[in-house]
Amino acid sequence: MTLVSSLLVQATATQSETLDLGGRSSTMSKTYRTALTDGTVAGKADRVFHDTRTLAASATENLDFAGGVLFDPLGTALTFVKVKGLIVAAAAANTNDVLVGGDVVNTFFGMFIDETDGVRVRPGGVFAMITGVADASGYPVVAGTGDLFKITNGAGGTPVTYDVIVIGTSA
Repeated sequence: MTLVSSLLVQATATQSETLDLGGRSSTMSKTYRTALTDGTVAGKADRVFHDTRTLAASATENLDFAGGVLFDPLGTALTFVKVKGLIVAAAAANTNDVLVGGDVVNTFFGMFIDETDGVRVRPGGVFAMITGVADASGYPVVAGTGDLFKITNGAGGTPVTYDVIVIGTSA
């Protein structure tokens, strides 16, 4: 099995102003991209998990990155050792926020300062964490002590739906 992946974040903005006899504008465009080929060192990844998931009102789930309970698109059980890219996108139709992180038991918190930190993903919003192509370490996953990625429905009353994509390595 071979994995080739690309993680991309792009921002563009044009600000303009109408003047008496003309106008002026400024355009900004920036793209951040990490392309990964198959493997486990810098610039490489060999594992991918993706899914659309729904949480009941006020519910929480832990995605176990090293427990062999997540499966790749071809049905192979996954154990991540490093995460190179992580995306959580909240459905626009959600009423509640999707909360990412913020647990103190066996927490995968690689991108956070400590295991109690978290991110609030608003309806229609996206949280993305991507390592650089030269980064061989990625964000470490430690089986049994640092492998649970917590996702929480931010309130009661209605369910939330979200997409999750994890790209990483097996070693």
